[in-house]
Amino acid sequence: MWSGPRNISTAMMYSFDNREDCYATDEPLYANFLMSTGVNHPGAREVIKHHETNLESVISKLTGPIPNDKALWYQKHMCHHVSEGSDISWIRGLTNCFLIRDPREVLLSLSKVTSSIDLMSTGLPQQIRIVEYLISESGYVPPIMDSNDVLANPSSMLRKLCDSAGIKFDDNMLSWEPGPKDCDGIWAKHWYDSVWGSSGFAPPSPRSGELRSSLSVVLEEAMPMYQKLKEIRICA
Repeated sequence: MWSGPRNISTAMMYSFDNREDCYATDEPLYANFLMSTGVNHPGAREVIKHHETNLESVISKLTGPIPNDKALWYQKHMCHHVSEGSDISWIRGLTNCFLIRDPREVLLSLSKVTSSIDLMSTGLPQQIRIVEYLISESGYVPPIMDSNDVLANPSSMLRKLCDSAGIKFDDNMLSWEPGPKDCDGIWAKHWYDSVWGSSGFAPPSPRSGELRSSLSVVLEEAMPMYQKLKEIRICA
């Protein structure tokens, strides 16, 4: 699942993690991203110390056998962790799905956690690149879901996602126990307070606030990319 930041990506991971047949992995490219870019994220040194930073090693694991003899492997990926111009051919062996969110909502949320924000940190340029690569390779549009659609109708959207991915829907995906999960990355304490308090998908609630001028410029750049993906998404 390829998402941008400050989406419902962790809730989606918890949804799949709650399936008995699924193993879930939290942002396996994150440590390499932090080491390579030096971006100032909360707990960056700790993430680099405790998680694999060698990209070849990470990719080898992600394209290898599913851990714990599970039938499914849910890999939660952030699009902005994919560096510009990097080889992404390894993803052809995966069933790739995409999660999008209105970039205004993303920027309002992201600005509360970090000041290191530009167009690339929304993940949208990378998301467009990955989608277009998959379309060129396969000839068909991969499953794309808007977080607002998922929150408004989780049962319907998750069923459609499972159908698109060729797997059976499981009712356990609709709820989970509140609190931290074994699948969480070590960075969870900095980012996951809200989802730790959840037990399922909450109804959509527009975020209030005003963007500072520098982020308004980013929003103007991001909106056409978001709209491009939104037009080809799975609809409720």
